[in-house]
Amino acid sequence: MRIDILTLFPAMFQGPLTESILARAVAEKLLDIRFHDLRDFGLGKYHEVDDRPYGGGAGMVMKPDVLVAAIEKISAKEKPYVIYLSPRGKRLTQITAEKMAKKHEWLLLVCGHYEGIDQRVIDGGFIDEELSIGDYVLTGGELPAMVLIDALARHIPGVLGKDESAQDESFSKSLGRKREYPHYTRPEEFRGMKVPDVLLSGHHKEIEKWRMKHLG
Repeated sequence: MRIDILTLFPAMFQGPLTESILARAVAEKLLDIRFHDLRDFGLGKYHEVDDRPYGGGAGMVMKPDVLVAAIEKISAKEKPYVIYLSPRGKRLTQITAEKMAKKHEWLLLVCGHYEGIDQRVIDGGFIDEELSIGDYVLTGGELPAMVLIDALARHIPGVLGKDESAQDESFSKSLGRKREYPHYTRPEEFRGMKVPDVLLSGHHKEIEKWRMKHLG
């Protein structure tokens, strides 16, 4: 999967995308992540990307001419599926991540900032979908973009090593969209707390029954 990120702060992605599973996915070319600095498309001497909102109010709004120019430049040869990370968007769920990972091979994530983006970018058809990671407001779309990338990457074949790792997780279809059962590992007893006997029994059917009983 290819994911392009349009942002004012590309450096924010260093760390989350350069460590652990995501770093390995990039190294093995299972995930192709490309950054585009919105400031490169800014206007005038100071590369302006935002302006005061019409009608007054606090904050600044990202300019439609700058955003659309950037989106069109990235989409010049072929059109990606464009997602704007916004608290006004549809809530990101496990189902959404699963479907998106299967349906789209190329995404463009637009990270808003300040008071958001000019509505005409959305109304003009330059955004395919608005997504939110929760009912709260962050300083920008960079952190939600990282969350979305992590959620999607888990459903790309080979990223987790064992494909079944993504199948029996919280909110997965195989668990009826419920929260996952508790997990235990060695030692068998820790500070007076013991691992449930059934998990030590080796009886796979009984273990499966126990796990299904303890779904959240």
